[in-house]
Amino acid sequence: MTTYALIIGSGWESLVRGDSGTTVETAYGLPSAPVHRLRLGEHDVLSLARHGEGHTLPPHRINYRANVVALKKLGADAIIALNTVGVVSDLRESGQVAVPDQLLDYTWGREHTIYDGRRGEVVHVDFTAPFSADLRAGLLDAAGRAGVDCYDGGVYATTQGPRLETAAEIDRLERDGADYVGMTAMPEAVIAREVGIDYACIAMIVNRAAGRGDVPIHDDVEASTTAARNATTSILEAFFGTV
Repeated sequence: MTTYALIIGSGWESLVRGDSGTTVETAYGLPSAPVHRLRLGEHDVLSLARHGEGHTLPPHRINYRANVVALKKLGADAIIALNTVGVVSDLRESGQVAVPDQLLDYTWGREHTIYDGRRGEVVHVDFTAPFSADLRAGLLDAAGRAGVDCYDGGVYATTQGPRLETAAEIDRLERDGADYVGMTAMPEAVIAREVGIDYACIAMIVNRAAGRGDVPIHDDVEASTTAARNATTSILEAFFGTV
């Protein structure tokens, strides 16, 4: 049976309370937080808080390599990432969810590969399709069974953070083809590819991106987060067979 892992953001404390947590040493240091084990339906599921317990790590300071490698060491075959995003295009609205199928990377200065030359091996992984097709299909099927309006596809642009983007930057992202903007999908996705773990994300849309909304961004986030999280919870419950 596939061993799944969840990489979660803030607001998902219920997904890191399965046990007391396991601290995992890796060649890249410690992950953001201890890894917890949950029982969801018939599945033993690993769970890791991306930003640390208490949300103390900004996106550009996360040890993505240690996070992914720790999950690999504990037996993960597939990672479902929960990512909070803003929406750039008109594909979705605040409070809705999507399962993206492509990525753009605007980050810089992050340790973004395990093949950094220091261990005598360099591999150029094929990243044409950055998300696992089978895992994406499974999440979309679960959304259908749960009755959740979940968009199939779209381009996730990963920015550096922790600040939000300017309106001009969002205009550039749209010209580049972005539909969503977040800060954490890269290098998480490519490191998963390098270590042989399937990876897909549920993009929880909590605001219109800078310059696109009718209300201040943080007001939009406050009004929309609960709906996006509820939709995501329903997808996970259907995926793991807990309902």
